Amino acid sequence: MFRKPVIQIFQHIARRELSDASSLVLERSLNRVQLLGRVGQDPVLRQADGKNPVTIFSIATNEMWRPGEGETTGTGSITQKTTWHRISVFRPGLRDLAYQYVKKGARVFVEGKIDYGEYTDKNNVKRQATTIIADNIIFLSDVREKE
Repeated sequence: MFRKPVIQIFQHIARRELSDASSLVLERSLNRVQLLGRVGQDPVLRQADGKNPVTIFSIATNEMWRPGEGETTGTGSITQKTTWHRISVFRPGLRDLAYQYVKKGARVFVEGKIDYGEYTDKNNVKRQATTIIADNIIFLSDVREKE
């Protein structure tokens, strides 16, 4: 009985809020990345003039599947794809820990957000870069032991 008038009132208020240029409508969004993989290079600590220092390293994640997977036959070799991710650590405490303890071959779990940026290389060519800005790093193992 009252449901239709209540819905109409809410719709009217929402239209008025959206049409009012002085009101600000905030939407929530999410930019989260979780990666589990092995470190591909020892970290590097960089600091450009007037900018915050950053620890940079890369990790590899692997995806494996059988060609024709999903079909009833389970025969065939396994195919693997390795993807490399550039990790940047800006948070002061985490940045220093990552620089000191992350080593090539170590297994790590990285949480953060994805960032797309542009830079100009040495030849003055504009390039695009995708980076994971780390908020948290969990050290899962030491470097693989040589056999």
